[in-house]
Amino acid sequence: MPHLFADISSHGLGHLAQTAPVLNELRRRMPDLRLTVRSGLPRTALASRIRGTFEHLPQASDFGMLMANAVDVLAEQSAHAYAEFHRDWESRVAREAALLAQLAPDAVLADVSYLALAGAAAAGIPAVAMCCLNWADIYGHYCGGKPESGAILRHMLDAYNSARCFLKVQPTMPMAGLNNAQEIGTIAQAGENRRDAINTLLGLEPDEKLVLVAMGGIRMRLPMEDWPRLPGVRWLVQASWQVHHPDAIELERLGLPFVDVLHSCDALLTKPGYGSFAEAAVNATPVLYLRRLDWPEEPYLTDWLKRHGACLEVERQRLMRGDIGDELQALLALPARVPPPASGATQAAEILAQMLRG
Repeated sequence: MPHLFADISSHGLGHLAQTAPVLNELRRRMPDLRLTVRSGLPRTALASRIRGTFEHLPQASDFGMLMANAVDVLAEQSAHAYAEFHRDWESRVAREAALLAQLAPDAVLADVSYLALAGAAAAGIPAVAMCCLNWADIYGHYCGGKPESGAILRHMLDAYNSARCFLKVQPTMPMAGLNNAQEIGTIAQAGENRRDAINTLLGLEPDEKLVLVAMGGIRMRLPMEDWPRLPGVRWLVQASWQVHHPDAIELERLGLPFVDVLHSCDALLTKPGYGSFAEAAVNATPVLYLRRLDWPEEPYLTDWLKRHGACLEVERQRLMRGDIGDELQALLALPARVPPPASGATQAAEILAQMLRG
């Protein structure tokens, strides 16, 4: 029975949105696959995307950047956290290698923990990295001026370059520090149009607009109670926000997979993130987005979405007031685009299958 160890970052939900289609395609090719998933994400979130059985190690081996919310980075706190994480790097890698040796997978897939890759290299286990970014580039952008950053960046890049390949998922950052980069296509799940069933369940009129509000997996609650009512617009919002607004509807009421809801909505309100942008483009859902300003991945995401989907930026203060009627109307008036192909999952699964068979 082939055994894959998949390490999925819990810095938002985009890493899961990238990895799950690959794991599902790999399991389709290899039905007897044994899968171990390490992630700080809840098992319910993992199981909503990953088909079949898997063992879950509820741990996070990376933290990306510490965040005040979905768009604001805590740079100083992150620099301190990285300094602590790398203080005894060799011992940390040795413990990681011992864990992997005990689990004895045939291969490791990391999206995008460099510790897992360093441990796999030390344990002699073949590994693949896969993502649209790497933490070395992100750390260097925010913390590269710190005196300890040179050593930390060497640890990171050595780990990433120890993998047999780093699969750069489109749209991607350049990642100039990699010597094992291999570009693959977009990874995104396509949903089904369930709008008629949604309208029936919620009692919506056919001409009402349904907007999904999803700021990603990092907490950022919008003050929607204070928003004005926009005629003919209803908002789908996660139940945990406990929004009291006459036009807000709890997303969980639908009981549908997230990508089906996304596909069925008239628009998505979000911030730039791989999962949100890629899935919106593949499902032909227009996007109204709040910029992340200094997040270095953002230009590559927004440029790509402008080419492959309908999108408009909303200014932060206007969003907080709910003064976004003009932007939403302009977004919905944009011409539809042909959805981009989502070929990356097939490409990545083939590479992993060859490694596991070998």
